[in-house]
Amino acid sequence: MKKRFITGLLVVCMLSVAAVPVTQAFGLGDILKVGGISILIDKFSGQLNGFINTLTFKHGAGSDYATKVVPILSFGNGGYIGAAQVIGTQELVDQTQAVVQIEGDFSGRTFRVKALIPIDSKNPVNFSRVNGVGVSAIIDVKI
Repeated sequence: MKKRFITGLLVVCMLSVAAVPVTQAFGLGDILKVGGISILIDKFSGQLNGFINTLTFKHGAGSDYATKVVPILSFGNGGYIGAAQVIGTQELVDQTQAVVQIEGDFSGRTFRVKALIPIDSKNPVNFSRVNGVGVSAIIDVKI
């Protein structure tokens, strides 16, 4: 368990450093915040998932598909961490381990585009897209 925690924290820290522009200051406090938020997302993913399902059912937008909350790994215009609720068949949702968020500017800076891709790994270097799974909610955590 301790080994997995340290490995996960190192991966999150490396992702965060790689995702931050060179001109942006990034200190130890930011690294600790990102690591802490990552742990909180893992710990409370079940409760977050239940809250989102209750919220959507309450507003008449519920679904009979399987759902799960997974971390978001972001790349592009800054470093962010958060979580996403994915939705699909139980088998495909079980395969989904994270969502990669890739950001870019379209037509100069007129449009900011975020592509959200469900993946089968928390490793941002070695993963496969999970086709048939969608993103039904975004949970942002301010760092």
